[in-house]
Amino acid sequence: MNKTIVTLILAIATMTFCNAQKIEMEKVFGGYKYTQDGNLMTMKGLVKTMESDQQAFDLIKKAQSNNTLASIIGFAGGGLIGWPIGTAIGGGDANWTLAGIGAGLVAIGIPIQSSVNKKTKQAVELYNSSLNSTSFYEFKPEFKVIANGNGIGLAMNF
Repeated sequence: MNKTIVTLILAIATMTFCNAQKIEMEKVFGGYKYTQDGNLMTMKGLVKTMESDQQAFDLIKKAQSNNTLASIIGFAGGGLIGWPIGTAIGGGDANWTLAGIGAGLVAIGIPIQSSVNKKTKQAVELYNSSLNSTSFYEFKPEFKVIANGNGIGLAMNF
């Protein structure tokens, strides 16, 4: 009887403390910083973590592809802005048309990156909400006292 009670207590304690880790968001300049269990997460890490939740996974994959596009556009725009500035600093004749094109590319990349931040935030919120619905908070066991020819016992249904 004592072994049964100890096993039951250990099972409930284990279910209480063993749940998936939430992804935490912190607002920083230009977006959010994502951490899980104190470790900073990259976009690749977020995608890998969210594979178990299909809706969150679909959102984070869209965000990842848009992030790649925004990075390429932003890098090209920054280079086109920096080249004429470097030429001017070096004393040469700068081509300011390139800087204008670069500024245009950066202007295009900003809303794309904003969309990435929004989709990533939605995916993390969706993922975290799915963790809450499957965590121990909904574990509501039903206990019954049963008696038969062997004696009295406690039954747990969940």
